[in-house]
This record gives sequence, structure tokens and C-alpha cells, in this order.
Amino acid sequence: MTGTGPLDAEQLAAYFALTEVGSLLQHAVEQQLRTDGGLSGVQFQILAGLTEAPAGRERMTDIADRLVHSRSGLTYQAAQLELAGLVIRAPSEQDERSTTVTITAAGRGLIRRVLPGHVEVVRRLLLDPLDRADIAVLTAILGRARDSMRTAPPRSAGTRSAGRRGSRPEPAT
Repeated sequence: MTGTGPLDAEQLAAYFALTEVGSLLQHAVEQQLRTDGGLSGVQFQILAGLTEAPAGRERMTDIADRLVHSRSGLTYQAAQLELAGLVIRAPSEQDERSTTVTITAAGRGLIRRVLPGHVEVVRRLLLDPLDRADIAVLTAILGRARDSMRTAPPRSAGTRSAGRRGSRPEPAT
């Protein structure tokens, strides 16, 4: 279903419902993560992803692509996690231009501590109001939307704008 005109009432309602659900869930999850572990949502996603990665290690670029997060923002978040002793950053063994992030035992422990509260929030706010059939349909629908969105290059792989810090636009001629 593609189109070029304005959204109809049903499409607009679906869009607004999705964005509101996402905002409400993200707000509740962020509160829980801050309260239970002093983590931001992005920091939680970094650590949780590393617990699933081979050897608890992943390249920064791959993390940025997975999270669809800016390189600079991810670098800041990883630095904060490293200062807290939750990850270790090091040059990649395969490519000296890349940085790898490895979760520490303390990072794994923090994920184990915050995960039950995280699951409770997600279950209570998103999953409990739905039955199994609803969840299956929602997963299929959102999966198709996600897969379509992922056909474009991830943000971290995109070209950097000329307006970023340290660069100047060309003078007008």
C-alpha cells in the first residue's frame, strides 16, 4: 500500500497511535532504567545487545547501526558506560579504524539487576492488554514496517552533513 497523497483518517490514526504508544513506553522504560540502574535507554540497549553478542563484544559501528543512533551520541554513551566500569573500549583487532566495545562482569551484573523491572514495565504497559493473537499480528505488522525501513542504509552508515562541528559550508558564489 503506497501512495503520494495525504494520509487518510485511518492512516493518520494508526500513525498517531504508534507514536503515542512508543513515547509512553519509552518514557516508562527510561524511568525504570534510571531508577533501578542509573542507565539511559540507549545505555541499556548497548549493554543488553552486548550480552547477546559473541564474546560480549561488538564494533561501535555495528552498535550504532543496530540502535540507529548517531556515532557521536553512541561514543558519548559508551564513554559513560566505560567510566562506570560496565564496558571496555579498544581498537578493533581486525580494523584499527574501528573500536570494539566489550561488556564487563559489572555490566552483565547490572543488566541482570535491571532486567526484571524492565520486563515488568514492558509486560504491564504493552503486552498484558493484548492477547496472543494480537501480539502475533503486531509482531508481523511491525516486522514488515521495520524490514522496509531497514532497506535504507542505517544512519551511522550515512554520509555526514557539511554542517557538522569543525566544518564550514562553502562560501556562496
